[in-house]
Amino acid sequence: MRRALFLFVTAWLFLAGPCWAQDLQAIPPLTGRVVDAAGWLAAPDRQRLERLLAAEEARSGAQLAILIVATTKPEPIEAFSIRVVNEWKLGRRGVDDGVLLLVARDDRTLRIEVGRGLEGVIPDAVAKRIIEEQMLPAFRRGAATEGLETGVKAVLARLAGEALPPPNQPAASAEGEGDWLGWLLMALFLGGPVLRSLLGSVPGALLGAGGVGVGVGWLTGSALFGVGAAIMAFIFLIGGGRGGGGPGPWMSGGRSSGGFSGGGFSGGGGGFSGGGASGRW
Repeated sequence: MRRALFLFVTAWLFLAGPCWAQDLQAIPPLTGRVVDAAGWLAAPDRQRLERLLAAEEARSGAQLAILIVATTKPEPIEAFSIRVVNEWKLGRRGVDDGVLLLVARDDRTLRIEVGRGLEGVIPDAVAKRIIEEQMLPAFRRGAATEGLETGVKAVLARLAGEALPPPNQPAASAEGEGDWLGWLLMALFLGGPVLRSLLGSVPGALLGAGGVGVGVGWLTGSALFGVGAAIMAFIFLIGGGRGGGGPGPWMSGGRSSGGFSGGGFSGGGGGFSGGGASGRW
């Protein structure tokens, strides 16, 4: 399921991003291990969290960071999170041991984004349990700092090799959706122009977008994803397969290394591939 979600988010960025690039939220600069762009945390709480994260980097080398924003709209939190880690590049290059805890205050959503090198230590099911069982209860009580600290400690426990308590419910898993979704996207890119030439611009785009929407909805089990994919495919096809006529939003900035050049903390060049989980309180 993670591969399917990652491919969906990547397609969203490529197809829909250029159309809305002017409306996307800017990525806050990486000025420290805790970046509170929403002004939500008290200074002592922020400093306590920063000490926890700094201690883990000194112990294991893994880079953890927290980002709090007011909203990620118009993007889903998954797409915004990918943009953040692509710019910040948490974790060591080649080791890919970065973790991002992202909170969108007004959207009431949060996400744990896991670097490639830690996906075996913090698989998607474990990230989901940390969110659902240890973070969201505190957020729902209005105790955001407690929720963040609990989540950070749960991630640190996994990095230290400690097991989580037994789950409340067995985690569901899915295999193979990512491969099928990849083929579906390839069919869109290759078959879209053919449909438009045979049926005309609008009919061809409608037919191709409908097929993509049905396929994505079936593969992900989400009608919302299916509708979103259909809209994005229609935008792509009606534009003649040019993705909205411009580069994606990830091409708009000049920074490739992320980080904060004027202080003591910056990303180390780590990579991410969509591992992690999201939740809502």
